Amino acid sequence: MMLVLGIGGSLQAGFQGSMITYTSVHVKTFINESWLERSGMPVHPESLTLFWASIVSIFSLGGLLGTMASGYFTTKFGKKKCLLGTNLIMLSGAVIMGFSKVANSFELILAGRFLCGISTSICVLLHPQYVGEISPKKLRGFANSTASIFWSLGKVLGQVMGQREFLGNASLWPLLLASHGVTALLQLLTLPFFPESPPHLFLSKGDEEGCRKAMKTLWGRGPHQVELDDLRKQQSALWSTKSVLEVMKDPALRRQLYILFLLAVTLQLTGIHTIYSYTFEVLQTVGFDDDHIPALSLGISLSELLSAVFCSVVIERFGRRVLLWGGYGLMATVLAAVTLTISLQHSFSWMPYCSLALIFCFVICFGAGPAGAGASVRMEIFDQSSRSSSYVISGVLNWIGFFSIGMVFPFVVERIHQFSFLIFMGTLYVSAIVIYFILPETKGKSILEIREEFDKLNFKKKQALGSETSFAGDPVLCTKL
Repeated sequence: MMLVLGIGGSLQAGFQGSMITYTSVHVKTFINESWLERSGMPVHPESLTLFWASIVSIFSLGGLLGTMASGYFTTKFGKKKCLLGTNLIMLSGAVIMGFSKVANSFELILAGRFLCGISTSICVLLHPQYVGEISPKKLRGFANSTASIFWSLGKVLGQVMGQREFLGNASLWPLLLASHGVTALLQLLTLPFFPESPPHLFLSKGDEEGCRKAMKTLWGRGPHQVELDDLRKQQSALWSTKSVLEVMKDPALRRQLYILFLLAVTLQLTGIHTIYSYTFEVLQTVGFDDDHIPALSLGISLSELLSAVFCSVVIERFGRRVLLWGGYGLMATVLAAVTLTISLQHSFSWMPYCSLALIFCFVICFGAGPAGAGASVRMEIFDQSSRSSSYVISGVLNWIGFFSIGMVFPFVVERIHQFSFLIFMGTLYVSAIVIYFILPETKGKSILEIREEFDKLNFKKKQALGSETSFAGDPVLCTKL
């Protein structure tokens, strides 16, 4: 089931992000030819840039809308039905883009990208929630970390399929735009044979018998009484599913929201998205031909995939907290070294090779720590009543951050060049320190135990004040003293 959820979930986001860069030349040529056929004159260069920017950015607009709607649909229909519905949207977008060249309409690419943005955002939010809820406590960290594995795998597949030898050429690029429909179709055909998550059946639907059947299907035969007792305790502690506004106002979720905000902001300011863009410039500086750069870039993505697999293996041994603050610290140190080597690349002929090696190290540190551990923490620190709304908040922050960084960072690079990496370095060091002090370890704990630990942290002052009041109000104890 983790495989089924992965191919239609996080894999889609990674594939969409890496694939689109390999279609830019062909899509721009198609826009120009289509415009020439309609109006009798070529499109103005500024208009061409605007059309291409719209094709790229409309995916983020669809993603933002899908994120804001995901909480409502998840609560009303459940995760399984939502994923099946988003697969239909994904297939519609794939078909529309696949026929854009035949219809001689680049507007179809815009429409298809918008639909793909909506469906991808919902899949990315539901994947880690669903896979975390269907997993037993001892394997929850491993299961959650598979989201980063499939994300990295999607990047690799997008780069492989984007090679000119496959679909990244002038005749087959519409198939490259539509190829993500294959994974959506696979999930659409296979997911109906798997159950809804046990927590959703028990807590949201009140279906204990269905919950027992789902547990037996997922975890094998057995009483599973411990898990059921834990769900009953959660049910007694829950009033109802909380909206986004209720989650933001709830004092019992204050520290969890701080952590959620920190993880979302740090993800955008790690420099991981920027480092991929800067790889091409570093490889050109080293002296590689443009024809070899895509293959080397693919090697960097493969290193992230392998490090994500490593993270899934060690996360239950080292825990989430260590992988997060340790990974942030290592990434910050590597960025400081990258800034130094790029500054000295014209002084020593071998220095660009050091920059390339450090970029590999940076990506490996990200995949082996924050990528998988962050996905696990986001799922574990919220219970069933607030989890859907918390993912909406996290998704909105990520989409806004992604758009803002894409708009601002090019201007920052123009002014301070390689020293722009120092901004990311400072953010990573600060995040590592804050995570070290405010995040409790969640490894090996049930959702209820994690919630109780956060209650102690969120209401520490009130508990201390209550203890002092009880102490002062005990006449026997006061007399003895």
